[in-house]
Amino acid sequence: MTLPSNYLTASETVALVAAGKLTVTQVAKDHLARYEERDPLVHAWAWLDRDLILKEAARLDAIPLEKRGPLHGVMLGVKDMINTKDMPTQHYSPLYKDSRPGIDAGPVAVCRAAGALVYGKTHTTEFAATIKGPPAGNAYDQRRTPGGSSSGSGAAVSDWQCHLAFGTQTGGSTIRPGSYNGIFAMKPTWGAVSRDGLKVYSITLDTLGLYARSITDLELLAKVFRIEDDVPPPPVPKPLSESKFAYVKTNMWDAGSGPSPELIAAWDKSKKLLVDAGATVVDLELPPEFDTIGGNRHLHIMLGEGRVNFLSEYMIDKDNLDDGLAGHVENRSGISRKMLLAAYDSIAALRPEIDAIAGQYDAIVTPSVPGEAWMGLEKTGDARFCSMWTALHVPCVNVPGFASENGMPIGLTLVAPRYEDQRLLNVSKAVAGAWLKADEEKLLKIPAPEGAIHTQL
Repeated sequence: MTLPSNYLTASETVALVAAGKLTVTQVAKDHLARYEERDPLVHAWAWLDRDLILKEAARLDAIPLEKRGPLHGVMLGVKDMINTKDMPTQHYSPLYKDSRPGIDAGPVAVCRAAGALVYGKTHTTEFAATIKGPPAGNAYDQRRTPGGSSSGSGAAVSDWQCHLAFGTQTGGSTIRPGSYNGIFAMKPTWGAVSRDGLKVYSITLDTLGLYARSITDLELLAKVFRIEDDVPPPPVPKPLSESKFAYVKTNMWDAGSGPSPELIAAWDKSKKLLVDAGATVVDLELPPEFDTIGGNRHLHIMLGEGRVNFLSEYMIDKDNLDDGLAGHVENRSGISRKMLLAAYDSIAALRPEIDAIAGQYDAIVTPSVPGEAWMGLEKTGDARFCSMWTALHVPCVNVPGFASENGMPIGLTLVAPRYEDQRLLNVSKAVAGAWLKADEEKLLKIPAPEGAIHTQL
């Protein structure tokens, strides 16, 4: 090997370890070297123990070949609001400082049983429920936010500090850091992956998120989690020349200060690349009833359910709870039960409608974020483009490839009907083949040895 193993994808690493060309201990040491080099700048990790990592690597190396799982050799980062049996889970909250639940969350247990090394806990905003940034910086420019609330997970994967990482999404907390850090991010269909052991913000919205530097790695994770379509997609992605895409701006396009120059440029260039590849591309405006979701009824559900799920922390120590979360409990926004029921019922009625609409296309293309990562670490950015899709429970994949004039990455989201996650990954691989190098010359370079490939199919 000419490159340290932290610059490989998870899938490449698994293959080399299985072939006896690489040990898990060496993989761990390569990642620790990267951590020691870059953590003083990126600060992606809320908790990491070198001795525990090396001990776990030695245990994995001692497992006979025939008993090894499909993630054997993979370094997995876990967002610090997801329980781990051998590490603290602190939620970026003084209420949970040094708290050790002593049990793995469902998704952690699945990946550990599949052979992954649970490498450390990544920074989150408080309870993954605020936009006040933790100390993590963007992998491309540490003066900028990596996004949130899965701040450290997006930064760590982008910076080659772990192969894969877990995020979560209630609004845009997986897709936004994926775009800001220039990597692949997947929000599966709601309910497709267990949320056992994850701190609950909104039971109706919360979804585990997945980060990787390759689509093949996301496919590997999906297989481990048994995220299966009723009709499996073809093993080889359908050519773009046989594909049809709907571009959907949503009513959030003109919200706030409107779309940024980099979003407009990515939108237009992405279309041209698909058309040049022979794809059919149409502009689609969703029926007006979808306009009620993004800045309205999604928020009613989030605030209404946050009122319930932060009550215990409020009762125990209100003074050490973020004031915005205390506001949820106190219902300062005035979300009535009638408003909450209207949000539940109206969005539920729209889910089969979006399935039917999205099912007419290979994927819907929609913005991931309004623009590049914000300067400063105080706020994690704007999730307005993501909340509608989260509420609709559909699977989403951020595909990177585009850049701002400042050299910061920006991606676009592909959307499919519920429980067509495998097909969406299949389509995403074809689309990524057209988009990944679109603005390569404009992107800032994350320090890495020659030959290191940041994102790939």
